[in-house]
Amino acid sequence: MGTTWSQFFPPAPSLTEANLPSQRGKVFIVTGGYSGVGLELCTILYKAGGKVYVAGRSEEKALDAIAQIRASEPSSDGDLVFLALHLDDLASIKPAVEAYTATESRLDVLFNNAGVSNPPCGSVSAQGHELQFATNCLGPYLLTQLLLPTLRRTAESEKAASVRVIWTASIVVDLSAPKDGVNLEEILRENTKPQRNYENSKVGNWFLAHALDAQERPSGILSVVVNPGNLKSGLTRHFSPLVPFLAAPLLYHARMGAYTELRAGLSNELTLSDGGRYILPWGRFHPNPREDLLQAMKRKEDGGTGDAALFVKYCEDQILEFK
Repeated sequence: MGTTWSQFFPPAPSLTEANLPSQRGKVFIVTGGYSGVGLELCTILYKAGGKVYVAGRSEEKALDAIAQIRASEPSSDGDLVFLALHLDDLASIKPAVEAYTATESRLDVLFNNAGVSNPPCGSVSAQGHELQFATNCLGPYLLTQLLLPTLRRTAESEKAASVRVIWTASIVVDLSAPKDGVNLEEILRENTKPQRNYENSKVGNWFLAHALDAQERPSGILSVVVNPGNLKSGLTRHFSPLVPFLAAPLLYHARMGAYTELRAGLSNELTLSDGGRYILPWGRFHPNPREDLLQAMKRKEDGGTGDAALFVKYCEDQILEFK
């Protein structure tokens, strides 16, 4: 209970815009970069001199955000670029990556920040997948896999673990996620409640982060998952207006969530041995993750259940034709 409580009342962040080193020469992608945590993160990275691709589906919102960021940081020599990306349409992701690689030869950190929570029951993606599973898991997974050649190329000339992929989970991983992690039957069942599907998708993000670590650690790429924190953001837009009102005393400014992602993405203290780990607000390693989830990420031959591998395999099967 202590760890859960500390996610509601975290200690102060250790890495902020105040002590972030210059990011000149580095290139970042932030999905969902024009609102909430993503907007705050893009602002911090831009202020530090980084080149930031603001990825999302709305060019109008992205350009408004870019103008807002530039106006707030007039002395920055960073850069901001809109990248059209529809995470809920797998067919759109390869063209987005091709547009990126047509102009960029490096990528230092991919922040899989975007997500959706509790859309109307029955909401589906362009390919007919449950919307939260598609947006929170399948889209980021495909995006990451397609960007791996660029990430690997960047990692060849950088210190090990400085090139990273950051995935986004939630406090529900501790509080209410299904036993042993993801329940695929619930994801595929049409009448499953949206909140349950959200819980499944957030554990799924950890499973994908863990699998990417196993896949890419030899390349020097670090993959971790974060719970950004309990935040005032657009993620609650599908809830009853009463929910954010009642939760307001426990919600923090989105900038705090950006600090969580910032430490995961840029702290020099992280090494390749931290791959697959879970990071809590505002940038601490989870001291005691749920044992059933740790067992799910172990292979059966290593004494685990192998459930995470089954989930990753299912995701791989769904994205295969879109690679």
